[in-house]
This record gives sequence, C-alpha cells and structure tokens, in this order.
Amino acid sequence: MEKMDRNDPLEMALEQVDIAAERLRLSPGMVGKLKSRQQEITVQFPVKMDGDEIRIFTGYRVQHNDIRGPYKGGIRYHPDVSLNEVRALAMWMTWKSAVVNIPFGGAKGGVICDPKTMSATELEHLTRRYTWQISSMIGPERDIPAPDVNTNPQVMAWIMDTYSTMKNRTVPAVVTGKPLELGGSVGRHEATGKGVFITGAEAAAHLGLSLEGARVVVQGAGNVGGIAAKFFQDAGAKIIAISDSTRGIYNEKGLNMDEVFVCKSRYKCLIGEQLKAEEITNAELLELDCDILVPSALEGQITGENADRIKARIIVEGANGPTTPEADRILYDRGVFIVPDILANAGGVTVSYFEWVQNLQNLLWSEEEISEKLTSILKRSFREVLDISEREKVDMRTGALMLGIKRVADATRFRGFYP
Repeated sequence: MEKMDRNDPLEMALEQVDIAAERLRLSPGMVGKLKSRQQEITVQFPVKMDGDEIRIFTGYRVQHNDIRGPYKGGIRYHPDVSLNEVRALAMWMTWKSAVVNIPFGGAKGGVICDPKTMSATELEHLTRRYTWQISSMIGPERDIPAPDVNTNPQVMAWIMDTYSTMKNRTVPAVVTGKPLELGGSVGRHEATGKGVFITGAEAAAHLGLSLEGARVVVQGAGNVGGIAAKFFQDAGAKIIAISDSTRGIYNEKGLNMDEVFVCKSRYKCLIGEQLKAEEITNAELLELDCDILVPSALEGQITGENADRIKARIIVEGANGPTTPEADRILYDRGVFIVPDILANAGGVTVSYFEWVQNLQNLLWSEEEISEKLTSILKRSFREVLDISEREKVDMRTGALMLGIKRVADATRFRGFYP
C-alpha cells in the first residue's frame, strides 16, 4: 500500500472529509460522492514571451462540486502549483461556500509559472491563452473564476475580455474580483483580509481577549495578510511581525503597517533596517510568542513537526490549508483556538457572490451595504460553527467541515442521482 503523504494538500483535504463524515454518520457511498471531482482539465499551451521566445506552460482547472450552485474558485499563478494542490483547493471551496451558505460550488485553477519574473505583456499573453484553453468549462452560470495567489483585478479583466470576445458580447459575470470599471464590486479587494479580521475578532471576544494591545503575527503581506494586519492594527492590536515570500520582520514593540506597505511597494520586499525591525525567517515567525497568529501564505505551514512550538493562543487561517490534520490534533490538545480556513477566509467568496449577483441583475450596491452584509454573514457563520464545536465537543475545523459537508450532502440527497 502506498504511504500517505500527510503534507500533500489533497491527502489533507480527504482526511478532513473522513473526520467530519464519521461524525455525521454519512454512508460510504455519500462520502465517495463528496470526495470525487466532477471534472478536471490539464492544459499545456504556448506563450509568446518578450523577445519572441515561445515557452510552454502547464495549467489546471478542477471542478469539484456544483450541487448547490455554479462552480466558484480562484486562479493562482505560482511555480509550485500542482494538480493535487488545485484538487484540494477546489474541494475546500465547496465546503467554504456551504459554510457561509452561499449558493456556489467549488472549483480552482492554477498555472505553473513565476509571475514575479514575467513582464505585464507576458502575463497578459499567458492569461489570455489559458482562458482560451479552459473557456469551455467556465461561464457565468457554470464556473466563475476569481483572483488567488499572484493574480489580481487586471488578470480578471483579461479573462473577462478574452471570454467576452469569444462570445461576441460583454460577459462581466464570468469572473469576480474585476476592476470597478468593469463591474467589480466595492469591498471585494479587501474582502478576504477583512473576513479574517472579523472572524478573528469574534474568536477573541469568545475567549475574552481584548484586541486592544493584543500581539498579532501575520504570515503573508499580500491581499489577505496585509489587509488583515491593517484591520487588526486599526482595532488597537499590535502587529509584532509580518512576512512576505522572502523573509519576515519582527519588532516586539509593534510595526507600523503604513510604513510596512510603503517599504513593500518601494523595494518589492520587507527590509528590516528600513522598518526598525529584526529580520527573521518565515519558520521563525510562526513560532513567535503572540496572542493571534494569522497564516496567510500557502498551505502546509503548520505541521506535526512545528505544532508543539506554536505559542499563539488563537490561529486565524487566512491561507487555504495552512495547518495539517496532525498539527490540528496537537494544537487542539494544547488548547489553541483555530478559526479554520473555510470560515476565516470566506469573506472573498462571500463578496464575490455579491459581485456576481450585481452583474447578473445590473445592480450596484454601496460599500456600506457590502460591509454590512459581509459582517452579518461571517458573524452568523462563526456562531453556527462554534455551536457545533461546543455541542459535539470537536475543534472548530471539524465543526466547520460538519456544517459545510452536511449542507452539500443534504443537497445531494434532495437532488438524487440521474438517471
């Protein structure tokens, strides 16, 4: 029998389903259906680079489940993208949509590339060709991509334009996370990071921890981690460390996030000397003594190897799958309170839903309306997960999985199986 790689994101996702399914007493057939993917594609395509060089890139789109609504999930550009990673992320998207009770399913896409070494023209060529390759799978009532790691509103604009050109009409609802000028929603850019803050604040209140002066450590300084850090700082917390893909910076007296963003923008990285901070590794950052840890980078960061050295009281998962099942068990036994990814970072898919609805119905909601709706949904979802966790005496991740998986399983039973 092949040995399971517990740091493989797909193996993590499948093990999580088994844990929740046992609690829910789901039949083997239902578990098999929930684990299975409905469709996936691997594409290899040429891209004309600057200087007329032709390079071949590999991309993926995985559609996990659409029982409760159209597939929904981001597209990431990263050198380490793998098919198993995209499969896991698509599955987590299904549960995430169900946890916040948004009528979407789960999908994910990715291209193996290093966008940091590519020009804007090369990224546009890559995006348009990748869109053409997966165009038969996506659509406003079928599968709606969104930004993820190393993609942004401009990438979504290129996808929308390519798809619209192929359809000979403008189709804004084919993607979310677009620029405002193309039908994007106010509040979408900061939605994931804001959701991390909202659920983290709920966790702190539940545990009686005041955010005023709370020590917060954030792994990841991008659209999730950086924005979450700013919200925590504005609430009175002290950001003592933050990192990007190259290094972390630490100052026990606290960092000024406005200065951090200026440094990141100017030098494309975090420089300790510029920010009066000590430079540390990402591994060291995770193990700092703090009240709240926000892992907002990539999956598999907290494992059985380092879980014993995590000193945070609360972990709020801005990234997808940053904690392995083995680490979950260790941290739960130690009393660490985890707000799991499918709850903590669901702000993005929630506001994506708002954007999609506005596009389909030609509506335009205000930033106040978006913020109010987002906050209400995430606070309600936190309470629902917490209730399950306390009632069933399980950790918050299992509680969230039980909530999301049960909603998908119930919908599957009602729809039945064709023919």
